[in-house]
Amino acid sequence: MSGRAAPLLAALERAWRAIDRFAFAPASAMPLAALRIGLASVLLLQAAMVAPVFLDLYGRTGILQGPLNDMLARSDLLRVGWLIDGLAPLGIGEAAFVKGTGALYALALVALLLGWRARAAAALAWLTHLLLMMTADSTSYGADSYAHIFLFYLMWMPSGAALSLDRRLGRAPAGPPPTTRLSLRVLQVHLCVSYLASGLSKASGAQWWNGDAVWRSVMLPEYRQLDLSWLAQHPWIPTLAGWLVLLVEAGYAFFIWPRQTRRLWVAATVALHLGIAVFMGLVVFGVLMAVLTLALFGVSAEPCGSRGSPPTRLQRGGVPPATRGAERPAPV
Repeated sequence: MSGRAAPLLAALERAWRAIDRFAFAPASAMPLAALRIGLASVLLLQAAMVAPVFLDLYGRTGILQGPLNDMLARSDLLRVGWLIDGLAPLGIGEAAFVKGTGALYALALVALLLGWRARAAAALAWLTHLLLMMTADSTSYGADSYAHIFLFYLMWMPSGAALSLDRRLGRAPAGPPPTTRLSLRVLQVHLCVSYLASGLSKASGAQWWNGDAVWRSVMLPEYRQLDLSWLAQHPWIPTLAGWLVLLVEAGYAFFIWPRQTRRLWVAATVALHLGIAVFMGLVVFGVLMAVLTLALFGVSAEPCGSRGSPPTRLQRGGVPPATRGAERPAPV
C-alpha cells in the first residue's frame, strides 16, 4: 500500500513545492512600489486635468444637477450630494465641501506617491475616490474602475516596503514582508484574467477581425485626434491592427509569464495603450494600463542578494501533512 501511494505523494509534494515557489518565495517589493508610485502619479495627473471643472462635475449645481444626477446614478452608495445635504444645517456650504473632498483626495494621493503611511494613504485615496466616482457616476469609465480596484489592493499589500518614506523612517521592515510574493501574484493574475476576458470578448464578434472596430475608434468625433480618413484607402491597416489587438490581449495571460516572451509582451501591451492615448485621446486610461503592466511584469521581483533571502515555507518545514514522512524518491 505504501509503495503504491509513494508516487502519488511524491507528485503532490512536487505540486506543492511549485505552488510554494510561485506564491510564497521571497520577493522584492519593488514591483508593488512601482505600482504605488505609478498609480498615484496617474491619478494626480487626472486630478489636475479635472480641477478646472471640479465643481461642475461633482457639485449639486453642476452639469448634472442634484435630482438628475441621483436619477442617473447606477448605485445607491454614498455620494457627495448626500453629505452636502446632511452638513448644510452645520453651515458647511457645497463649494467648501466639494473642494475639501478634492483636496483630501489629492493629499492622500501625494502621501501614497511618497509612501508615507502607505496603506492608510491608499485607504483614504480609495474612500475619497469612491465618493467622487459615485457622485459623477455618469462620467466614470474604465480608467476609474481599474484605478479603484488597484487602490483597494494597495490598502492590504506592502507597497510601502520599498521606495517610500515609511522605509526611510523605519516604519517598514528592513526586508520585504513574507506576503510580498503572494500580493504580486494576486495582482498579476487579476491583470491576466482581465486581458483574457477582454480579448475573448473582442474575438467573439466580427468587428475586431474585419478592422471595423479600429476604424470607428479613430474616426468617431468624440475620440478622433488625427485625420486618419486615408485609412479608407488602405483597409488592410485597420484590419491588421485589429488582429494585433486580439493577439496582444488574448495572448497576454499566456505570453506574459515566460521569460522568453515577457519583454515582448510588455512592450506590445505598453505600445497598445500608448496608441489608445495618442489616437483616441484617452490619456489617463492609456497611461494607467501601461503603468499596470510595466509595474507588475516589467519590474523585477527577484530579491537583492537572493542567496541570503529568507527561506520559503517549504524550506522552513511547511511541507503539506500528506507528504510528511513519505518516502522521497532518490535523485536521478
